[in-house]
Amino acid sequence: MPELPEVETVRRGLERWVVGKKFSQVRALHPRVLNPHSIAPLEVLEGARVKSVERRGKFLWFLLNRPETLVAHLGMSGQFLIQPIATGEVRHLRASFMLGSWGRSARQMQFIDQRTFGWLAVDQLQDGIPTLVQHIARDPFDQEFNRKAIIAKIASRKTQIKKALLDQSIMSGVGNIYADESLWRAKIHPESYCEELSNAQIGRVIDKARQVMAQALEVGGTSFDDLYINVNGESGYFERSLAVYGQEGEPCPRCGREIRRIIFANRSSHFCPTCQAR
Repeated sequence: MPELPEVETVRRGLERWVVGKKFSQVRALHPRVLNPHSIAPLEVLEGARVKSVERRGKFLWFLLNRPETLVAHLGMSGQFLIQPIATGEVRHLRASFMLGSWGRSARQMQFIDQRTFGWLAVDQLQDGIPTLVQHIARDPFDQEFNRKAIIAKIASRKTQIKKALLDQSIMSGVGNIYADESLWRAKIHPESYCEELSNAQIGRVIDKARQVMAQALEVGGTSFDDLYINVNGESGYFERSLAVYGQEGEPCPRCGREIRRIIFANRSSHFCPTCQAR
């Protein structure tokens, strides 16, 4: 699933192409593309002009020159592509947005989703945030992110640190990839209980999460296959820099011990048993 660096890469790409443009034609092409909580069909956005593209954690939304907003979640395999007007069939195309007027140089924004876990929705804003995103906490790149408050919130949880990192209501943006990488950098075992960690240790995990996501963002995020690409159809290259995620059996870059994988909260968790001893 795309995490913060991948979604932010997409946001920046969309911002370049769609801000100031009008959705001159909107088509929903699959019944599952529309979130059940959408207040209207996508087609009501025809004629709306894009003012900006915003993000919180893994959620995107388009601020428009009208009260409604277009919210998007990429799910497992959702992609936004900016393409010339399509003349042939596009595989897994779920929705399309014509940008501006018809013409030789006309472009469209395509929402493509092979696994159909992603979605789009027409929503309303509440204090500048879509109602569908209200439950999502601020991420470490948010200007109003309160590091001290998040440390206290994590320290109060009676759960393992990796579960807390994946809880988007505490701190958003971190998924399985960057949770494993940040815990390795902080030298914290993924099964360590939050209440047993010091504030300094929790703070180090948060700082390492921000650090590793910033580095991933510089190279367009992490792509293991063509299910995540940016709006130009290009892959991210941070996979080459991963220390532990997906590296089972490989030597730890820090100590040389073999990286292990355990099943954790119905997903895989990768760590170094020496650097991240319990």
